Amino acid sequence: MAVPDTRKYVIKFSCRDRTGIVARISSFLAELGGWITDSSYHTDPDTGWFFTRQVVTAESVPFDIAELRARFAGIARSLGAEADWKVLDSAERRRVVILVSKEAHCLYDLLGRVASGELDVDVAAVVGNHEHLADITRAHGIPFHHVPFGTDAESKAAAFDQVAKLVDSHDPHAVVLARFMQILPPELCEAWQGRAINIHHSFLPSFVGARPYHQAHQRGVKLVGATCHYVTADLDAGPIIEQDVMRVDHTDSVDDMIRKGRDVEKVTLSRGLRWHLEGRVLVHGNRTMVL
Repeated sequence: MAVPDTRKYVIKFSCRDRTGIVARISSFLAELGGWITDSSYHTDPDTGWFFTRQVVTAESVPFDIAELRARFAGIARSLGAEADWKVLDSAERRRVVILVSKEAHCLYDLLGRVASGELDVDVAAVVGNHEHLADITRAHGIPFHHVPFGTDAESKAAAFDQVAKLVDSHDPHAVVLARFMQILPPELCEAWQGRAINIHHSFLPSFVGARPYHQAHQRGVKLVGATCHYVTADLDAGPIIEQDVMRVDHTDSVDDMIRKGRDVEKVTLSRGLRWHLEGRVLVHGNRTMVL
């Protein structure tokens, strides 16, 4: 029987590994009459931690998502006090706020995917520290907010306060740093933990910080890449969601590397954002499991 393309509930769960976890969760869903359309499991032998993602059709569950969350909370508690879990509803529209600077390629790509329906999200707003990308944003019917950043610490702090108010007013499921080129202060990293997603134009942990293509060219690398990761207070060191690479050689200039790298950045960011919004990314410490 074909799986209906309908509303789904997604259960993300992780806990210390032990015998009987899969049986406990699957029995719980079976007793509800839940129709499981997708299930993934992983045990990390290094940490002894178990991860799973379960997807059930909403129409097969005899009550609403609030009741499902309340009942699953009891299952989670029975499997360990350290258990980490969420129950997501595919019917809830995902909201995204995008932070930008001058670089256009990542924003153009995301807006194009949203406009075509490939990326089924609501872009609530775009916030830029320059006005370069205002016209393209508004052409897509999306509000653009210009927040200029000064060079001194006081003006930067005031700018970040304004950015935080704009972002938080939309309560987004993801805050996308699409080549924003500003370092989030620790308090925003904490407030947006697990929601702030950055694209770094390098295959981390190599060439951290600014001008990675220049660093890569000087090193004579044969691959350039991009890393989509969650933002933490440690610069470019947050949990990695997705990475990709492209081959280069000695004939490529820095400009060639930048041009090729932009293609990798766009795909890597959109893929990582999609996985995040679909509830496929489970974080443990500074590592991710994408299920």
